[in-house]
Amino acid sequence: MPVEVGQVVEGRVSGITKFGAFIVLPDGRTGMVHISEVADTYVKDIHQYLRQDERVMVKVLSIDERGRINLSIRRAQEPVMTFEERLAKFMKESEEKLKDIRKNREAKRGGGYWRGRG
Repeated sequence: MPVEVGQVVEGRVSGITKFGAFIVLPDGRTGMVHISEVADTYVKDIHQYLRQDERVMVKVLSIDERGRINLSIRRAQEPVMTFEERLAKFMKESEEKLKDIRKNREAKRGGGYWRGRG
C-alpha cells in the first residue's frame, strides 16, 4: 500500500547524513527526514537521536513531482486532538481575544480628553 501525505507510518533508518536521515517506508520506497524534523529541540549531531536500522515513526509531509518523500519524526509524535478538543480550544482563545478587545475599547472611551474651542 503506497504512503500518502499526512500518514504516520513506521519506517527503518537506512542511512544517516549530517543533514538528515533516509527512512525505508512500508511500501519499500525511501524518504528523507531533514535534521530540523528529527526533534523539537536543536539537533547538532543527528547520531545522538538516530541509529542505523532503528525503527521510527514518521509523518509524511510531502511527495514532490519527482517522487521524493519528505518526512518528519517530530511531527509524528504530535498529540492528535479530537474535533471537540480543537473546538473547545478555539472557543476559549476566541473568548480571551474578545475580552481583550472589549477592555481596549472601554479604555479608549473613558481615557480621552476633550479639546474644546473657546
